[in-house]
Amino acid sequence: MEWLYWQTGLAAAAVAIPLLVLMYFLKLRRIEVPVSSTLLWKRAVQDLQVNAPFQRLRRNLLLLLQLLCLILILAALAGPILFLRADKGKRYVILIDRSASMAATDVEPTRLDDARRQARELVAALRSPSLFGVGDEGDMAMVIAFDDKAKVMCNFTADKHMLEVAIDSIEPGDGASSLTEAMAVARAYAQSPGEANNDRPAVERAQLELFSDGRIGDAGEITISAGEVLFHRIGESGGNVGVVAMQARRSLERREEVNVFATVANYGDLPATRQVQLSLDGSVLRVEQVQVLARTVGGAGEDDKPGRSAVSFTVTHPAGGVVEVRVLGTDPLASDDAAWAVLSPPKKLSVLLVTRGNLALERALKACSPGRFDLAAPEAFDAMDHDAMAVEGTYDVIVLDRHGPAKLPRGRFLVLGEVPAALGMTAAGELTGQTMVDWRARHPVLQHVNLGNVYVAKAARLDPPRDAVVLAEFAESPAIVLLNRKGSTYLVTGFDVLQSNWPFEVSFVMFCVNATRFLGLELAEEAEAGLKVHQAIEVRTGSADREGQVRPPGRDPVKVNPDPSGTLRFPQTDRVGLYAVEVPDRRAEMFAVNLLDERESDIRPHEEVVFSGQAVQAASQVAGKANRDVWPYLAALAIALVCLEWFVYNSKLRL
Repeated sequence: MEWLYWQTGLAAAAVAIPLLVLMYFLKLRRIEVPVSSTLLWKRAVQDLQVNAPFQRLRRNLLLLLQLLCLILILAALAGPILFLRADKGKRYVILIDRSASMAATDVEPTRLDDARRQARELVAALRSPSLFGVGDEGDMAMVIAFDDKAKVMCNFTADKHMLEVAIDSIEPGDGASSLTEAMAVARAYAQSPGEANNDRPAVERAQLELFSDGRIGDAGEITISAGEVLFHRIGESGGNVGVVAMQARRSLERREEVNVFATVANYGDLPATRQVQLSLDGSVLRVEQVQVLARTVGGAGEDDKPGRSAVSFTVTHPAGGVVEVRVLGTDPLASDDAAWAVLSPPKKLSVLLVTRGNLALERALKACSPGRFDLAAPEAFDAMDHDAMAVEGTYDVIVLDRHGPAKLPRGRFLVLGEVPAALGMTAAGELTGQTMVDWRARHPVLQHVNLGNVYVAKAARLDPPRDAVVLAEFAESPAIVLLNRKGSTYLVTGFDVLQSNWPFEVSFVMFCVNATRFLGLELAEEAEAGLKVHQAIEVRTGSADREGQVRPPGRDPVKVNPDPSGTLRFPQTDRVGLYAVEVPDRRAEMFAVNLLDERESDIRPHEEVVFSGQAVQAASQVAGKANRDVWPYLAALAIALVCLEWFVYNSKLRL
């Protein structure tokens, strides 16, 4: 037995009990009135002993009943708890899934709210430590929230109020459900510490209480021991229709034309008819009706496959903007009902050719019809402000002809001949008399480019890094290599085109067209591509002193300071929607964060979670009560004594 509020009970008893007893010491003062006979007033005569304010306390059944009733009320006020377990205190790790599927409303108001409610019930059932018990220990718990990231909400504590506050402070997220990081954190905190410098055994292993709908993508990669995890299933139904893929791109031929593609998936058991709405900068442009088949039940060992329907739109928009594709109607999950893409304004490429003189290359690049074409000698290029070039995006494509500077700005480069040292690619010797033996004809750079007739008199023997993509090869060395380094893209040709017959081939002009278009469009597509949840937003401000501001969807603006290199980084993209980045003296930049996750859109709750071959069935109920409140029974007994006292009092008043 434990008293939660014994101080309150003692204080109330010190006031109430003496007042009750004092009332029985007091003698009533009565007015003397002449009567003809005292036969019917015997009880009144017994009270008329003296006129003193106090009398001797006599045995009185009413006083006894009232004292017992008052004691029971005071005991209930002190908060008595009856222990149902007499063993040592246990430790629990409460793991609460806050991924996108936990925002489903098939459980009122949401699955996450239901998970928090059940977790609070578990906290309420924890065994409290005894105040007067010798060596008695209470239960302890900690709270971890997770989606694809884990967050410790509260460390191990026996304070139930602190645990409840931590549970209530868990906010919904739109990330995927991944348990690996959360399990690693839980095991690190729950590791039995043992006792130092003695032979006492370590404390019992912590029990992991998992509150989730079971849609955990990496459960098969986690190994658990028997009984380590107790799974509490959240959710009731799985019917949902959402956008699982979306892309908006400008046409290569007509840059003012925008093609929008989307895929709508149905995870329900019945076919669905939905209207798909296309909006541009908040204005509705098109609405199309689509029929989506029901999901297909997989066979033994196979996953169910949702029904899918593709929808496409083509609009003309010569400026930048935000494209939204939204599935109209209501379903349990709102975060996958829409997807966004940010379009950059169409523009012609700006090209810088760094060379000491190459008429064939110059004419081939001019044939690409760039919007801006500049020539620069190697010395003039090295003297340019590379940082300003990277921030302002002065040139979409920079062509380096037989020039390998030690320092390069961030950008997109076509390298011909000498390979810059910054690429981490070595040239181990020289080759002579080479012909192309193989090339990737389906790659955008080499489409419609025939390299079979190309002869190279002198070429470098390239040794590209492992992450490089080889597009064309000589018999003894790669010839054309595509490489990405620190946000820059390099298309490297390991030979001087003037040492070959390539400038006399039609394929050379086609290669220049493909290369500049590929590199230039890659820059535009990078800005247009949507981000995934928890993928950081990065904006180069050009100065570490230019403080920026990010406006997340549905939340207050957040101020962000750039790092020493002048890059503003915002990683808190935990909700889907549009994020606006505002930097002084610059236009606000928009970034789209989309769910586009088929696993999270499939909200059917699982009855079991399979951890590395070991299935954990959903528990039928939350952990049983470790403590039981006694005050309701004491209050009921006090009410019964009040009724008995009333009966006795009325019986004594009968004459």
